[in-house]
Amino acid sequence: MDDPFLSIIIPAHNEERRLPQTLGQIDRFLQGWRQPAEVIVVENGSTDRTADIVEAFARDHPYVRLIQTPRRGKGLAVRLGMLAARGRYRYICDADLSTPIEEVVKFLPPQLEGFDVAIGSREVAGARRIGEPLYRHVIGRLFNAIVRALAVPGFQDTQCGFKMFRAEVAEDLFRVQRLDGMSFDVEVLFIARMRRYRIVEVPVTWYFNPESRVRLFRDSLNMFRELLMIRWNAWKGYYGEAQSVSPSSADAR
Repeated sequence: MDDPFLSIIIPAHNEERRLPQTLGQIDRFLQGWRQPAEVIVVENGSTDRTADIVEAFARDHPYVRLIQTPRRGKGLAVRLGMLAARGRYRYICDADLSTPIEEVVKFLPPQLEGFDVAIGSREVAGARRIGEPLYRHVIGRLFNAIVRALAVPGFQDTQCGFKMFRAEVAEDLFRVQRLDGMSFDVEVLFIARMRRYRIVEVPVTWYFNPESRVRLFRDSLNMFRELLMIRWNAWKGYYGEAQSVSPSSADAR
């Protein structure tokens, strides 16, 4: 497919149990959507049959592509997928589909216009969290307060795993994005603000998955360390200078 309207990028580490259902749900959605799309699954460092499952599905669904790397890290997987994608819009999608794939239309024209980066939010008006334990919500809000203080003020939810980028914006951001870990999306938003891209939050319905791979306390400590690394990278000039805004962009909030 030379010019798909949408690219869906799924980072996948040891996802042999969840991917069959996820790929099936995406396929059913795309069958009725009637817009050209591609799905890129980036398998990184799995020790199970993740790659075999994707290859088997792709044999009957040619819009599905598999990218493999032996290195681990969600940030690395998303970066590889974003830079390999061909779609005019490029969507990060967690392998558990905690936000249903049908919600992708909220991130696209005609429902959403005039944006550079659209981030799924579980906090803005109209969003719904379903089944999340209170303690996880509280810890998530505390981490978001740290994110706003250290990196990207003004956004209510930077960690939801569903985000949309215009193609040229994705290529600009992910070519300089550096973190391989869980805080890659905060880093991308930090760079997007430097470049004065227009970032909007989109309310989503999000279902808590008790089998989540997030290790709450250990991952939170690692993400805090990565937040400090973002500031260090910016001070060292690794993200380049702030660029002028493209005609379709506006100041980030």
